Amino acid sequence: MSLVAGCDVGSTTGKAVILKDGEICSYAIIQCTPSPVKTAQLVMAEAARKAGLSGTEQLAYIIGTGYGRMKIPFANENVSEITCHGAGAHWLCPSVRTIIDIGGQDCKVISLNNEGRVIDFVMNDKCAAGTGRFLEAMTRVLSLSLEELSNISLEATSPANITSQCSVFSESEVITLLNEGREVPDVAAGIHLAVANRLLALVKKVGQQPDLAVAGGCAKNTGLIKILAEKLNMPIVALPRDPQIIGALGAAVLAGQKAG
Repeated sequence: MSLVAGCDVGSTTGKAVILKDGEICSYAIIQCTPSPVKTAQLVMAEAARKAGLSGTEQLAYIIGTGYGRMKIPFANENVSEITCHGAGAHWLCPSVRTIIDIGGQDCKVISLNNEGRVIDFVMNDKCAAGTGRFLEAMTRVLSLSLEELSNISLEATSPANITSQCSVFSESEVITLLNEGREVPDVAAGIHLAVANRLLALVKKVGQQPDLAVAGGCAKNTGLIKILAEKLNMPIVALPRDPQIIGALGAAVLAGQKAG
C-alpha cells in the first residue's frame, strides 16, 4: 500500500490531500492561522484523521507547496504552486491546457503541454484586484456572503461598470453606485465583470488554449465563472474534484512519483 500526501499552505487557506495507491483517499481545507507551521500541522492532521491514519508517520512521501511551503515541518521537499497546480489539473483532467488559478491574494494563469508540464505562466501578486480578497472586500460593502454575491449576480439585467483598478477605490465606486440607486444584482455582476476583465488581461499574456479550467476557491463562484466564460468566449471545464485542492493534489501526485 502506497500512501503519499501534498500540503498546500496558501495565503488564506491550508489544504492537504492524501493519495492511497494513486487514488484520492482524503483531503482537508482549513482557514489559515497566523502560523504557517500550525496551519500545515492542523490541515494534515485533519486529512490524516479522515484517512483513518494516526499521523504523518505512515506517509511514504510528502511534498509541500504554496506561500508557506518553506515552513511545512514534515514535508520531504517543497515544490512551487505553479508546478503543483499543473500536475493536479492534469491528473484530474488530462485535456486541460490552460489553468486560471484565483487565490486569496494572487491570481495566475498557467499554460500546460500535453504531459501536464508548465510551459508558461503569468502571475499577479502585487495587487488584490482580481483575487479572493477583492471579492471578500466587496461582500462586506454589500453585506452579503460570498455565496450570496455569486447567486445574486445571476439575477443582473445590466451589470454595473466598475473601472477602478484598486480594491480600495473599487469599494468607494461600489458605494457610489449603490447610493445612485443601482440594483444590487447589477452591482454584484459588475464586481464579477471587473474581476473577469483583470483575469482576461493575464490570459492574453499567456494565451488561452482549450481545455481551460479554473482552480482555487473562487472557482466555486458560479456568477464569476459565468461572466469569465463569456469574456473568454470559451467554455470553462469543471474539474471533477474540489477546485480548491488542486495545488495540494498536484503536490501529492508528485510525491507519489518520488515514492515510486
